[in-house]
Amino acid sequence: MTTASVHSDVDTIWPQLSYADWAETYATLHRWTQIVGKVRLALSPPLNHWWQSTLYITPRGLTTSAIPYQTRNFHINFDFLAHQLQIETSDGMMQRIALEPQSVAEFYRQVMCCLRDMGIEMRIWTMPQEIADPIPFEQDHHHAAYDADAAQRFWRILVQADRIMTSFRSRFIGKSSPVHCFWGSFDLAVTRFSGRPAPEHPGGVPNLADWVTREAYSHEVSSCGFWPGSASTEPLFYAYAYPAPDGFADYFVQPDAAYYSTQIQEFVLPYDAVRLANNPDAALLDFFQSTYEAAANLGQWARSGLERA
Repeated sequence: MTTASVHSDVDTIWPQLSYADWAETYATLHRWTQIVGKVRLALSPPLNHWWQSTLYITPRGLTTSAIPYQTRNFHINFDFLAHQLQIETSDGMMQRIALEPQSVAEFYRQVMCCLRDMGIEMRIWTMPQEIADPIPFEQDHHHAAYDADAAQRFWRILVQADRIMTSFRSRFIGKSSPVHCFWGSFDLAVTRFSGRPAPEHPGGVPNLADWVTREAYSHEVSSCGFWPGSASTEPLFYAYAYPAPDGFADYFVQPDAAYYSTQIQEFVLPYDAVRLANNPDAALLDFFQSTYEAAANLGQWARSGLERA
């Protein structure tokens, strides 16, 4: 196999995607997922830690999974292969919205119109969350980019991250979250719980009520995931504990490219370090396992009763 073909395989499985490559599409798609996520949040019965609000990875994109509505249910899917938003009900109705350059305001209008046409009447809070300088969805004519190739590459990264995180989750028999996408922070996460209550979270997340954060962190956690980055941060995998036990930041973790970021107060592993590793799967599993051990060992979790032998 030639060097060129090796790099081609890497780019297919773990595609290259720096923040600058798709900053405008990122900003628009983030807000689109918030619209869809808020539909699920408005209609789904509450679950602990807000798990009723999240999105999930599919073989074609992202989904709300089934949302109950009166005697029916429906789901909303982002399809990043056909580049469509698909809304389907349990009684056979379907609506499609093209994923293409259009404003957040127009996307919001189309989603709500489609739901009404399907007999689904509901309202959502239209202010974006966990975003600086938010603009209500119906007024946002600024964010209107959609690069289909970049959106698909982002989803392909999520497919790989979901695959590894699902494998990592299987090692734990204690309480654990699904692998799910939080549309507020726009990250893919999986969380393990020690089983003990946590001290009250201080809150302070931009445009997110403190009582929401406190429900999310009501119990001790070790959490890890993927975040596509920001203007000042390239895409990365992360891991943190709440509350962080003494010595957490100084714990030795793997692989060598991983480090503790004092800026975000989490362990981070640059996405490119995983993408270009000789064995990306092993590198990422090492990161998740060693950062979990930092939380569990220093926090004196009862590991023998929480982990699969």
